[in-house]
Amino acid sequence: GSGKAAEIAETAARLKAEVVVFEDDLSPSQQRNLETLLNVKTIDRTQLILDIFASRARMAEGKVQVELAQLQYLLPRLAGKGVELSRLGGGVGTRGPGEQKLETDRRRIRARIARLTSELKELKNRRHAGLERKKEMNLPVVALVGYTHAGKSTLFNALTDARVEVRHRLFSTLDTITRLIRLPHNQQALLVDTVGFIRDLPHHLVESFKATLEETIHADLLLHVADASRPDLAGVEAAVRSVLESLGVETRDVLKVFSKADLVAGHPRPGLYVSAKTGEGLKALREALALKLSGERRTRLVFVPRGRLGLVPLFYKEGEVLGRRDRDGGAELTVSLSDRAFETLCRRLS
Repeated sequence: GSGKAAEIAETAARLKAEVVVFEDDLSPSQQRNLETLLNVKTIDRTQLILDIFASRARMAEGKVQVELAQLQYLLPRLAGKGVELSRLGGGVGTRGPGEQKLETDRRRIRARIARLTSELKELKNRRHAGLERKKEMNLPVVALVGYTHAGKSTLFNALTDARVEVRHRLFSTLDTITRLIRLPHNQQALLVDTVGFIRDLPHHLVESFKATLEETIHADLLLHVADASRPDLAGVEAAVRSVLESLGVETRDVLKVFSKADLVAGHPRPGLYVSAKTGEGLKALREALALKLSGERRTRLVFVPRGRLGLVPLFYKEGEVLGRRDRDGGAELTVSLSDRAFETLCRRLS
């Protein structure tokens, strides 16, 4: 009510606040009225998230997604004529899509939204082409998912020897990054780092970022990274499940791992614990990934005929060759292979 608004206004004035942020989403009229009452820039949680996203986007797709989400958020908040959006340049609650002045005419904003939607579709098509190329590599895809600041990028670097930027801040990864990961028994996979999730992610943000998260949807396995040191772990895990469900992601094939094991005493919950800092649990995690992706390995007897001898090196690459006997112009191999690798190689032999 007005009494609470007056109390907030008094606190904001005393603290010389430049921005007041409300945890709940505000309707356009609520935002305008509160800004008038408080006499200070007033934003809600969604706009704050968009501001942070805007400062994190580095790649073309991420930038387009952020601008599109911002414009969709701002369109119903254009009140009357002559209200300029150019004031959206610089600082929390004021970071907008670009530094240039934006036309306030709703028709032009809608036209910009249409152009961005078309551009995002084109970028999505390119991403699909990239996904097809990855399929041709015949490597399983593992997508890292988890709450923001769970340590996904640090773990990603530890598993792939990559140098993905790691900062102690929210949403430091906004663009998806893919690297090759080597697993036990000559197995390989593609590991994808994705944007961190948060509680109650606004619906239009989920829609805008579906393209970026598409690799999560099509992954063979989700590696759910949970910060073992968080006191509110149960709530955070529920938030991750909620976002995955809203994306339409099947959550059957999920391997959960607790990160930052060096920050907790013992293992308070059953499961796999790792520390990218000390290296604890990384070997066990690689073993678990290999087992989850390919199932149990079996020893098999395979005959490679003369015309297919060029495929023999693949058996050494994909499995463990325990013995070889050359006969009838071909090679008889005793090899330990996963079901997945065996089926793939048999298709190549036929």
